[in-house]
Amino acid sequence: MQDKVFFITGGGSGIGRACALAFAAQRARVVVAGRTFAKCQAVAHEIGPAALAIACDTSHSDDVQRALEDTVAHFGGLDGIVHSAGISPVGRVTEISEADWHTCLAIDLTSGFLLAKYGIPRLQARGGGVILNVAGTFGIRAATGKAAYAAAKAGLINLSRAIALDYARDNVRCNAICPGYVDTPLNDGFDPAARDAFLDRYQPLRGLVTASEVAALAVYLASDAARMVTGQVFVIDGGQQAGLFVP
Repeated sequence: MQDKVFFITGGGSGIGRACALAFAAQRARVVVAGRTFAKCQAVAHEIGPAALAIACDTSHSDDVQRALEDTVAHFGGLDGIVHSAGISPVGRVTEISEADWHTCLAIDLTSGFLLAKYGIPRLQARGGGVILNVAGTFGIRAATGKAAYAAAKAGLINLSRAIALDYARDNVRCNAICPGYVDTPLNDGFDPAARDAFLDRYQPLRGLVTASEVAALAVYLASDAARMVTGQVFVIDGGQQAGLFVP
């Protein structure tokens, strides 16, 4: 991965930040992209000259195109995209507003489309590359009160498969990573007692999945060691998806 260039969304915190740090540790050059520039800039400063912070709302086509152009102008090309940006609104279909529904699909799903649409030609220009979409286990099996999020992440999983099929002969790989509960700012609103009760009931392995563990999986999938891995869904959830677990 040395000197390869990766565009990482949601890079200011959580899984995106962990991926930026992990990729930089492998001597890759990283673009830390996100809606809050100050957070992205702090991560880029933590990494040093091998990182570039860019303010970008990946649900907007103009923002995506500008950010990718700036990436190529600064680093000379693009070798991979890690799409980690996302939101997770709560509500059943009769409760969630239409505005929140559209916002969730725009950030969690349409962003993946736009990054691929405008990123793949730049990967092709380098002879291939990789796209990693951070989805989630609710994209595999739905949960109560997560209608918009579950729908968006399910779409992102199948979008990843479609990209893998459509661009395999261009040496562009695409995989989806599905974390379970990860202790990140996205889950700050989860009451600790409720979280522990949930994990005790549904997660066979004890403990919390960490952002750095998700990033370690992303490093493997983005590396040449995974050159024949594409169109797959990788779950890291302490065993939740293995079956119905009731202690």
